[in-house]
Amino acid sequence: MRTKTLKKNKINVITLGCSKNVYDSEVLMGQLRASGKEVTHEATQDEGNIIVINTCGFINNAKAESVNTILEYVEKKEKGLVDKIFVTGCLSERYKPDLEAEIPNVDQYFGTTDLPLLLKALGADYRHELLGERMTTTPKNYAYLKIAEGCDRPCSFCAIPIMRGKHVSQSIEKLVKEAEGLAKDGVKELILIAQDLTYYGLDLYKKRNLAELLENLIQVEGIEWIRLHYAFPTGFPMDVLDLMKREPKICNYLDIPLQHISDNILKSMRRGTTQAKTTQLLKDFRVAVPGMTIRTTLIVGYPGETEEDFQILKDWVQEMRFERLGCFAYSHEENTHAYNLEDDVPADVKQDRANEIMEIQSQISWELNQEKIGKTFRCIIDRKEGNHFVGRSEFDSPDVDNEVLIDATLHYVKVGEFVNIHIDEATEFDLYGTPVLATSNQ
Repeated sequence: MRTKTLKKNKINVITLGCSKNVYDSEVLMGQLRASGKEVTHEATQDEGNIIVINTCGFINNAKAESVNTILEYVEKKEKGLVDKIFVTGCLSERYKPDLEAEIPNVDQYFGTTDLPLLLKALGADYRHELLGERMTTTPKNYAYLKIAEGCDRPCSFCAIPIMRGKHVSQSIEKLVKEAEGLAKDGVKELILIAQDLTYYGLDLYKKRNLAELLENLIQVEGIEWIRLHYAFPTGFPMDVLDLMKREPKICNYLDIPLQHISDNILKSMRRGTTQAKTTQLLKDFRVAVPGMTIRTTLIVGYPGETEEDFQILKDWVQEMRFERLGCFAYSHEENTHAYNLEDDVPADVKQDRANEIMEIQSQISWELNQEKIGKTFRCIIDRKEGNHFVGRSEFDSPDVDNEVLIDATLHYVKVGEFVNIHIDEATEFDLYGTPVLATSNQ
């Protein structure tokens, strides 16, 4: 008998791309574990003989990373280091025929809605009764909660509707049940994600129903922070801000990708808004919730973006003084509306513009962080890394925002718990602080 037949299969799930992909991988792993499968996430040692790669297909850099990861594991398969490779997610939803032709040594490709088929290929059954149960991969104190899938917005540059389909909300009942399960496992912070949070409920309840969902989620015992990611600027449900102001569980934080501000570019991007409307919306936010943190994302180098358009954007970034901002060079994506336009801004100009925006933001971030010195913030401790405990305030989301660093050679704080931290020093993107009323090691 060959020894290979005695070896127990171990499935290693590799996740690329955004938090929505992280969520999908966690659901997949929860289903696999319920079927008795041995499953691990992004293991490097003894990484498993069956590989599932959950890909991103959003922009060129992400697509390249996904393809390179597939090729890396195909090479391992050819060397006999792994037995099978399955590819799922946005890239294979969007380019399945091309991938099958170009990289045939993958056992099977699956799209974003093929979870039951993928499970079947892995020798597992899709179990409806596991609704909301996941094998979380984030630190134990926070988890993503995907409240909707897909997007109905017509943005010219975006391929997400091609890969994820139309907007579909999850019911309040299902989401509350999922949140209760997470809370029982020790999760204290829910990060609500969707392609567009503001559209939540329109399909199920015939109205924008994010506020009602939040009213239900704040009742879940054990959940102490709820954070909102990915809101769209047109049709924003302002009742959410009233709730944010009066309800301490909802973080004074909003991620609202605005993409650009020049009216010419906004019109071509099909964003359904103007510079005047967007600026007023942000001012309304600041009035409704004084001290809130606003994170946004911008695109530079969009087709037809002139020096004048870019100057308007730069001036506006200076004026708005966002607490958090990311900037990306435009990526010309097939089958999007903008693909019909000439990609006429050279790659080096796109990158220079992105760098220039981030330099402006770096200075703003430094100035805003200096204002935090001497103040005390309630922070959640995510992990210990080297000689520091790493935490976040309610104004910071994991992986993308500021971190609060505590010297572990001098102080002890418990990972996964809330601690009051006095801020002693600050750089552009990090705060350094001392626990208040914490025991010292010395």
